[in-house]
Amino acid sequence: MELIDQHTKNIMEGCKERARDAGLQFEKESLEYIVTNRDLIELTPKVMIPTLYDYWVHDVEVLKEKGRYELYPGNPYETVINTRPAISYYNDNNPDWLNVMIFYHVLAHIDFFQNNLFFRHTWEYDFTGQALSDKRMIARLRADKGRWVDYVIEFSRGMDNLVGYYYEMSRFHGPNANTRKNLLDYYFDVFLQDIKKVKITDYIKEVEAYNDCIRQYGDPGEQTFFSEIGKKYPELEALYKKSRTEKAKDRLDVMQFVLEYSDFLNKEENLWMKSVVQVIRNTSIFFQPQIRTKILNEGWASYWHEKLFLQDDRIKGHEVDFARVHSGVTSLSRVGLNPYAIGMRLFYMVEEMADKGKFSFDFERIKDADQRKHYDAQTGRGIQAIFDVRENFSDYMFIANFVNQDFVDRHKLFVVGKHLDTKRKVWQYYVKSRKAKAYRQMLLDTLYHPPYITVDQQRTKNGELYLKHKFEGKPLVKDYIANTMMGIEFLWGHPVKLETSEVVATGPARPAQTMIPGYSPAKEEAKPPPQIKWKRVVYKMEKRKLSKKTLS
Repeated sequence: MELIDQHTKNIMEGCKERARDAGLQFEKESLEYIVTNRDLIELTPKVMIPTLYDYWVHDVEVLKEKGRYELYPGNPYETVINTRPAISYYNDNNPDWLNVMIFYHVLAHIDFFQNNLFFRHTWEYDFTGQALSDKRMIARLRADKGRWVDYVIEFSRGMDNLVGYYYEMSRFHGPNANTRKNLLDYYFDVFLQDIKKVKITDYIKEVEAYNDCIRQYGDPGEQTFFSEIGKKYPELEALYKKSRTEKAKDRLDVMQFVLEYSDFLNKEENLWMKSVVQVIRNTSIFFQPQIRTKILNEGWASYWHEKLFLQDDRIKGHEVDFARVHSGVTSLSRVGLNPYAIGMRLFYMVEEMADKGKFSFDFERIKDADQRKHYDAQTGRGIQAIFDVRENFSDYMFIANFVNQDFVDRHKLFVVGKHLDTKRKVWQYYVKSRKAKAYRQMLLDTLYHPPYITVDQQRTKNGELYLKHKFEGKPLVKDYIANTMMGIEFLWGHPVKLETSEVVATGPARPAQTMIPGYSPAKEEAKPPPQIKWKRVVYKMEKRKLSKKTLS
């Protein structure tokens, strides 16, 4: 692995100038490396972070990737990671015209990493440097503690999808990001109403006093207001700090709670384990936004590499080559999902709709298909709209807001169903639905959605850790329950309980599918699904033995 040569670096710097002129925003410095396919195989298990800690599972994945490459060899165009500075990897045999296209794609990714608010917690530090420090620390511990380090890593990774990513984001956005605003909310919503229980007339007077300070002093008015309130209610500051401490405790995710309150981890001889668990949690938190913005991120990069490449005078004579490569990346899949294709087309649609003023109540009131097609208020806000989406949206928001019937009809999208042809012993695919609601739900079902499991602090007593799964229509995968709970029990040091939901029974099953004259898959799918009843159960892991009890 080595840095790109000066000729290729000059191409990248030229792409940076054109990308900035188009409105993309990213830091000045970046690192580009030439890698072989062998390098990529070894980096893939470490999520392309060369300094990530060593772990035996990574070695197993390398062996699997080597076997897969021997059967299905291929050359990925690029890989880029969200570090400071941003690092990207390229094959050593790319021609200059292809590098122009790839560089635009990479720069759009970097722009996304450094401006999308779901990545906000990654902006303040260089993860590769932090990962190198963590790797060295784990290597020192492994030399001293041996295989126990790998046990702690494995047990921690078993629950690293239960981290409170959105709680982490709340430190940068919302009320918790602004201490004074939070104090303001506490004073008017809690202190006056719940603690002091003032009369409505007195409450209104306090609101008027606050507004007078803001009108008279501007921004410093809030500080002036609370200076006077501090004299009137000297206990306010202490109660406010206490409420923040209690709230912070309530918002701890499973890994944080174990780190803070595990008797086992807090023993002097086991304190080293806390450092390892914290590394696993921090790594998971760092990669959470990339899992949640796959369609948005790849769509943004595909949109810009197409737009900027076709305007670049350095690629004359390679338009056909570009069309072949670009179509291979962004072609729509009839069966399955291509995030590049869906994301790029959604961005084009958002730009067009914003330009024509279709994000308005007047447009939504139109029911006639022909009128909707030709509606054009000529607002010219298309580019600004897609930059707003890039900054504020995740995959879920992107799909839920913009996959509508117009989008589905324009690109002739549909949901695919399948049934078994028992005579030929093959699966037959058919068009199940062309409705936007069905297609949107299909996309949403493919998104990353870990189980929502929290610590029930009221039932966590006598040493037992009580975990509660908020049921959202999908049961936990039973194959993982035993091993995960065994790992948590080890780190907690006491028995662990998990409350969740499981199927009690189902209604009448559908009859076996047979190929008979007049058989219609659509009619078969139209039958109501079997009725499912759920029950709450509690799993208990004690001394590495799992038991289950049904709740009444």
